[in-house]
Amino acid sequence: MCPMNKTGTRQAPKLRGDLPGLFCGRDLESCGIPRGRLKAMLRRGEVARIGRGLYRRCDASPSELETVAAVAKRIPRAIVCLLTALHVHGIGTQVPRKVWIAIDRKAFLPKASGLPVKIVRFSRTLLRYSIDTREVLGVPVRLTSPARTVVDCFRYRKKIGLDVALEALRDTLGSRKATVAELARVAQVCRMRTVMSPYLESMIS
Repeated sequence: MCPMNKTGTRQAPKLRGDLPGLFCGRDLESCGIPRGRLKAMLRRGEVARIGRGLYRRCDASPSELETVAAVAKRIPRAIVCLLTALHVHGIGTQVPRKVWIAIDRKAFLPKASGLPVKIVRFSRTLLRYSIDTREVLGVPVRLTSPARTVVDCFRYRKKIGLDVALEALRDTLGSRKATVAELARVAQVCRMRTVMSPYLESMIS
C-alpha cells in the first residue's frame, strides 16, 4: 500500500519513466535498476506489492483492470477471453470474479500463484486468430477481439450460459463494436456459423 501524505491522498515518489506501472523483478534489471533496490523502493512507498513477485508503481494511474494486467504479466502466452474479454471491451453486464484466459490445448497448466484465473483451452490456430492487444499499467494484454469474444461465448454457451452469449451479441451490434459481416466471418472460422446464423438473422430482421 502506498503511504499517505498530509492531505490524506496517496503520495507516490517519482520513478524512472521506463519502468512499467506493473512489473516484476526482471523488469527492474531491464530498466537499469538493481534488484537490491526493491526493498528500499517498497519502504519509501515508491512501489507496492500486489502479489507474489508482482509490484505496482504508486505513481501509476489506478485501473480496475489491474488483476487482468497481473495475470497477463504472470502468464504472457495466455489470451484473455470470454467473460473477462467482454468486460475489457465494455460489452454486456458481466463482471467476472476470475480472469478468464485461454491456453494451448497441449500446454501445461500455468502457475498462477494465487491469482484468480479460469482456464479454457484453444487450438493453436484459434489462439492466434482475431486477437487484439491492449496496454494496461504498461503490460501488453492479449485478448480476443469483440467479434471473436462474442463467437467464443456461443462456443462456450454451455459453460457461461446462452443468455450471456445473446446479451453479448445484442450489445456488440448495438454499440457497433462489430458488424454482422465480421461476426459471420469469425463464426465461420470458429465453426459456429450454423449455431449463430439464426440469432444473427433475428437481430437484423
